[in-house]
Amino acid sequence: MQHLKVFVKQDCQKCPAAKEVASCFPATEIYDVEQADGLAEAAYYSVLCTPSIVVVDDSGSEVFAWRCTVPSTTDISDHLN
Repeated sequence: MQHLKVFVKQDCQKCPAAKEVASCFPATEIYDVEQADGLAEAAYYSVLCTPSIVVVDDSGSEVFAWRCTVPSTTDISDHLN
């Protein structure tokens, strides 16, 4: 099953909107890139800006991503199986 990884940070103006959109999907993990584990996960997926939302498959491989932007729920649904 695919799920979302959402990368945010405290002073990001678009991050609350990204968290709100992602909250519509049950399989969502939120990572704060200002924390060590969030930064490590962001580095693994080549996330260089916030907000970023990455769709990953069961093996953790990236399927699709939106970086530095907030997609619509429809956009996300279109990329989830």
